[in-house]
Amino acid sequence: MSTLLTHKEYQAIAASLSLPVNAFINGKFMKPRSGRTMQSLNPATGEVLTEVAACDSKDVDFAVGKAREAFDSGVWSRLHPGERKSTMIQLCKLMHRHRFELAVLESLDSGKPVRECQLTDVAETINCLKWHAEAADKIYDQVSPSGDNALGLIVREPVGIAACILPWNFPLMMLAWKIGPALAEGNSVIVKPAEQTSLSALRVAELATEAGFPDGVLNVLPGEGPEVGEPLGRHPDVQVVSFTGSTEIGRKFLEYSAQSNLKRVVLECGGKNPAVVLQDADRLDHAARQIVYSALWNMGQNCTANSRVIVHRDVKGALVERILEQLRTWKTGDPLDPTNHLGAIVNREQYDKILQYIKIGKDEGATVLAGGSAIKGDGLFIEPTVFDGVSPNMTIAREEIFGPVFAIVEVASDANALQVANDSCYGLQASLYTSNVRNAHRFARALQAGTISINCYAEGDITTPFGGYKLSGFGGRDNSLRAHDQYCETKTIWLDLSDSAFDSAVGTET
Repeated sequence: MSTLLTHKEYQAIAASLSLPVNAFINGKFMKPRSGRTMQSLNPATGEVLTEVAACDSKDVDFAVGKAREAFDSGVWSRLHPGERKSTMIQLCKLMHRHRFELAVLESLDSGKPVRECQLTDVAETINCLKWHAEAADKIYDQVSPSGDNALGLIVREPVGIAACILPWNFPLMMLAWKIGPALAEGNSVIVKPAEQTSLSALRVAELATEAGFPDGVLNVLPGEGPEVGEPLGRHPDVQVVSFTGSTEIGRKFLEYSAQSNLKRVVLECGGKNPAVVLQDADRLDHAARQIVYSALWNMGQNCTANSRVIVHRDVKGALVERILEQLRTWKTGDPLDPTNHLGAIVNREQYDKILQYIKIGKDEGATVLAGGSAIKGDGLFIEPTVFDGVSPNMTIAREEIFGPVFAIVEVASDANALQVANDSCYGLQASLYTSNVRNAHRFARALQAGTISINCYAEGDITTPFGGYKLSGFGGRDNSLRAHDQYCETKTIWLDLSDSAFDSAVGTET
């Protein structure tokens, strides 16, 4: 999985790809009822990759109907968990066989560097699906402590139809985070990929049918939010929506739920995540590597990007010097060249938004230490940008930029660092750098975020829950066994075992 190909080999794969273009419903590709399409652009070149189906509410109704038929038939929902596991693992094997194709497909569609797509995205996608598959036949129901006269069974049942609404920044990984537990529990699933990045989800659905998934169990509906996302959010026969994206759109799914069938809603939304460097931090070379990686991974288009570096003034100078050294190792260019660590911004809208934030940072008086400009050419490339002299109330220190831009905020004390870090409407992830184990525990407990990484940048792994505090999350967590709970109903079955004649006889004998 870890072996990279050459630039020419990736280009050859790209040239030979047969791109999926239609919706995947009930085990096959089909055109949208309206006949409408939308362009899929390569952000690295500006060229049109293909025209992808643009579904609407009629396609949603049809897909939900087929998903419901599959669920009610029991062909997947009542299949033995071990057999569901085997089918999901077969999908993982097929994805591994097609790993280079999937990596190139993801890179072309999103602008992500192919090295990142292959080494991280595809690898973690397969690992995630395999992990949840293995959990399918290892999660037990329960018996309550009900005494001798009753038997209380606490059983888990799949909710029915799960709608998974994906973001454009990690199309494959977020697909796996959601469909992994949903499918393992026996649900039928409808995926709405981001309109900017639909291709990899469509290919995975095709591979799922090849792996043996019954028709109607995994469906993919490309399209825009109002035409597909909202109808799924309002549909009375969808029991749960899992959404990753902006807080603004996340709020809408709560409204759709309230206005329809009170479906369960799980949200993983935005972040403005801090890297907090305390006065006693000593491994500054390591801290700089981790900070730069956290801020620039996926061109900063990451909900856990550490875009606020909050550093004690006593170590700031040494840290900044090392950060600028690290930046020199991050090469930007053709995403299909595996020597590049940074690729293109996903689309023109996001590109313009990032450049506007850079302008705002300059206008508000922050100092550009590195970058600060677009890279000229046909593609949507932006220089990695570091701002210094940033105060906590500046726009670039408060709003999510979602680009290769981060801000350095100097503080006079560790207590002030904690205050600045928590002064945000978001609370998804935070990184903490310290050489004192007592400070590590105390500050980790005090930081208001769903994941705290100490002396590194991390989101945990598949075994740990992922989600946020405040406006960063709602209703549940991705990853870990807890992710399975949101795709299940809990049912109590109460059996009365009391028998007066039996009780009397037992009482007499004793």
